[in-house]
Amino acid sequence: MIEQDTIKLLRECDAGIKMGVTSIDEVLPFVHNKEFKQLLETCKKEHEKLDRETQELLDKYHDDGKNPNPIAKGMSWMKTNMKLSMDDSDKTIADLMTDGCNMGVKSLNRYLNQYEGADEVTKDITKRLINLEEKLTVDIRKYL
Repeated sequence: MIEQDTIKLLRECDAGIKMGVTSIDEVLPFVHNKEFKQLLETCKKEHEKLDRETQELLDKYHDDGKNPNPIAKGMSWMKTNMKLSMDDSDKTIADLMTDGCNMGVKSLNRYLNQYEGADEVTKDITKRLINLEEKLTVDIRKYL
């Protein structure tokens, strides 16, 4: 039970991290404000750090991880590109990133509750990812 919940939670973290990095990469070229761009780049680096930790654990369990849901990824890409084509302001980018982070936080908390048998190391990674996404939403509020 512990090992299965651990692997399942690691997979969800893997998918969430990949989705976060992809989302940041999609909007970075459009960011005008230097400080805002720096916040996103720092957040991306933190996601990548958590990705390395997640990959190490997935390797330990001989698991390939999980890619983001292709439908969710496609919908996110369409929404981002549609909104940015109409208004590529930092306000729009902050709005898109806030929505994405909120969805990530909601999903990760659901998985944290669902896979309560996961080991503490994996739960800690999940909580750090949740905190990272929550912190970004607070940090970018001034750009909304």
